[in-house]
Amino acid sequence: MQSTDVDVIVIGAGPAGENVAGRVVRGGLSCAVVEEHLAGGECSYYACIPSKALLRPMELAAEVRRVPGLELGPVDPAAVLARRDEAVSGLNDGGQVDWIEKLPATLLRGRGRLAGPRLVDVTALDGTVTRLRARHAVVLATGSVPVLPPVPGLAEARPWLSRDATTVRRVPARLAVLGGGVVACEMGQALHALGARETTLLVRGSGLLGRMEPFAGDLLADSMRAAGIDVRLGAEVTRVERDAGPVVVHLADGSAIEADELLVATGRRPAVDDLGLDAVGLADGGPVRVDDSMRVPGVDWLYAVGDLNGRNLLTHMGKYQARVCGDVVVARAKGRPDDLPALRDTADGRGAPQVVFTDPQVCAVGRTEHAARADGFDVRTVEYDLGRVSGAYLRGDGYTGRAKAVIDERRRVLLGVTFAGPAVAELLHAATVAVTAEVPLDTLWHAVPAFPTVSEIWLRLLEEYGL
Repeated sequence: MQSTDVDVIVIGAGPAGENVAGRVVRGGLSCAVVEEHLAGGECSYYACIPSKALLRPMELAAEVRRVPGLELGPVDPAAVLARRDEAVSGLNDGGQVDWIEKLPATLLRGRGRLAGPRLVDVTALDGTVTRLRARHAVVLATGSVPVLPPVPGLAEARPWLSRDATTVRRVPARLAVLGGGVVACEMGQALHALGARETTLLVRGSGLLGRMEPFAGDLLADSMRAAGIDVRLGAEVTRVERDAGPVVVHLADGSAIEADELLVATGRRPAVDDLGLDAVGLADGGPVRVDDSMRVPGVDWLYAVGDLNGRNLLTHMGKYQARVCGDVVVARAKGRPDDLPALRDTADGRGAPQVVFTDPQVCAVGRTEHAARADGFDVRTVEYDLGRVSGAYLRGDGYTGRAKAVIDERRRVLLGVTFAGPAVAELLHAATVAVTAEVPLDTLWHAVPAFPTVSEIWLRLLEEYGL
């Protein structure tokens, strides 16, 4: 067995792992990064980047349809898929590898597994094992994997998971989607626009996007149905059948749906399988719990960032956690104070910003009304029809959307904001700043939005509140 000593070992070269490596090297420490698959991770090749490349033509087509005097020909699926391939570099991670090596950090290809305190064994494809010893820290950044519900016949039916949808080569004419969350909604709309003319969304719950404000899911469901997508709420799948041909999905109400492919998008779980947590006294299974410095309680050299710790399964939040973690590791290694405000994760607890790139777009930051009340806040909410804002009318006919603010009445600050409507993602960062910085409403009133833009929604929300 080969053996190498290094200051910091990072298991996982996705966005979170790469950011840890970048921060610790910038702080003067040596770093080894272990990756079993592609440097750049799920987001770069199978999630955020390809899905948004597939969704962008749909968004543009919807924008054009809303503006009189413009015409758009049919979408060219082959051209869209080709641009998707370009966006993911043809699943070639050479550029990401170069970035890691130029930090400089050492990239090891193989399966990383904890082997004891500050020890990681890396098993390459040829079976060769290299033992790494960390002088200061080991950081786990292995992400998450899709969950397959225990429905009879589902696994045997060879369903699509998220990777199959984002790397699609041939769009099926008939598509069934199991789930009502972000992946189900985004990929259901994208593939429908690219040729899956018979698309059926099977949602177990009472609405789409169940973790967001209910009105957002209602608006999205209306848009999907108007586009010809069959959205079935309260749909309970009892069994799935497939031989060599189509897949048949049986529902509790006695009905059945036949489709060419079935996409399962019912959630993800932390990728802890065979990570060796037991070798350092930790239980396998759920998320790797961490404190606000990203360190595992009771293990002073072990950290976990990104989806693995279960705080927020969002790429930008994993990268944020990684920046905090990397800086904490450097501070502790150098004997510097490690309790400064910038060295603690506070954003996750306030409610992470998130965008759903559907038509309409849905974005939110902070707490929903339900979450705020559950947390014991003195809550007041205000809502406003986005279509009544002058800037929204100018964006096109039939602009439909809504905004909602959740307010802590005692302190008169925003606890959360949700927008649903065309192109509302650009409104989100202003909301993120207001929520994160806890800007008093009396101060926010003096942040004047430009006319005529959709951002005038801020003025309207504050007027609804009574300012």
